[in-house]
Amino acid sequence: MRILVWILLLAVFAIAFIWVLGKHEDAQAPASGGRRGAAGGTIPITAATAQKGDIGVFLDEIGTVTPVYTDSITSQVNGQVVTVHFKEGQSVQKGDALIDIDPNPYRATLMQAQGTLERDQNVLAQAQMDVERYRDAWSRKAIAKQVLDDQEKLVLQDQGTVKNDEGTVQFDQIQLDYCHITAPISGRVGLRLVDPGNVVQAGGGLTLVVITQINPITVVFTIPEDSLEQTVTGMHKKKLPVDAFDRAALKKIAVGTLQTLDNQIDTTTGTVKGRAVFDNKDGSLFPNQFVNIRLQTDLLQGVTLVPSSTIQHNGQTAFVYVIQTNTAHMQTVKPGVTDDGMTQVDGINPGDVVANSSFDKLQDKATVSVANDSAKPGEPPSSNQAPQSNQPSQSHKRGGGAH
Repeated sequence: MRILVWILLLAVFAIAFIWVLGKHEDAQAPASGGRRGAAGGTIPITAATAQKGDIGVFLDEIGTVTPVYTDSITSQVNGQVVTVHFKEGQSVQKGDALIDIDPNPYRATLMQAQGTLERDQNVLAQAQMDVERYRDAWSRKAIAKQVLDDQEKLVLQDQGTVKNDEGTVQFDQIQLDYCHITAPISGRVGLRLVDPGNVVQAGGGLTLVVITQINPITVVFTIPEDSLEQTVTGMHKKKLPVDAFDRAALKKIAVGTLQTLDNQIDTTTGTVKGRAVFDNKDGSLFPNQFVNIRLQTDLLQGVTLVPSSTIQHNGQTAFVYVIQTNTAHMQTVKPGVTDDGMTQVDGINPGDVVANSSFDKLQDKATVSVANDSAKPGEPPSSNQAPQSNQPSQSHKRGGGAH
């Protein structure tokens, strides 16, 4: 009886399982039939036309704004600050007055040195007159030759004394000039670090004012070793353009050119430093500011371009749907450089019309109807496609070889 009961239970469970499975297949049948019907029908799409054009090869990196010159002004004499001529944040030109230190002690020292010089110059003049008299007397055999020789040596000694006095006067004049501090470069001064009445010392390490050159200004950034060859090759052809974007890489701040590269690669990071120069007449770049740099290393001319949104991927394979006589044909392509929503591709020709929407429904040899029959080159993606950003591609950061 127990065996019979178990057989009946198993039979009931088997019948119930078969019944549930049949219901599930019946429920799925309409959905599957509907999908096949949608795929087999006409699929509305938007399209874009591949065009022949030029596209830049870019390298995106992070840089730091660096002034061409930065001067920290310190005092070269001891004394009291009597005048501060500049205002904080003021733009100054080379030679403009910045700070005056009390010049009176140095003026007095200079006057003493000038007096000593005048006295020794007259002593020299007297010795030179005497030597002329002695030469005349020696020519008449009135004095011994030794007396004339001694007088000539006295003249040489007095000449050395005068030269020493002239050096002292020049040194004291320089010390006096150091009391009037002027701007060594044109630029913008920072915050005031000293006030009138402060006592400063030569070599004391106290910075009186800092001047940074604002325009032109440079940006220092790193270039991956893998991208060095294409960068050097581009530099040999022309000056490479460089764009500076804000920290979020959304707004273009300034446009400049690549000035130079460092003379060696940093082995710890595998990068080489580059310096780009910008006019910065509007002061949009600020010293030590972090910016996103976009360096154009090359320009591909006469290549096939399509909107980046038309390219689909299946693993490592990229493809597009080429539309011919209202039929979509899957075509494998090799994408290259991407810029501003456009991608350079190999595998199709300029003028080919490619699908730009409804990729969830499209398949090879599907029948389609193009909503924008006059698909123009560079047609923007449809509303159900993500728009392409104009900012530098974040995927290219620290990896220029990806281009």
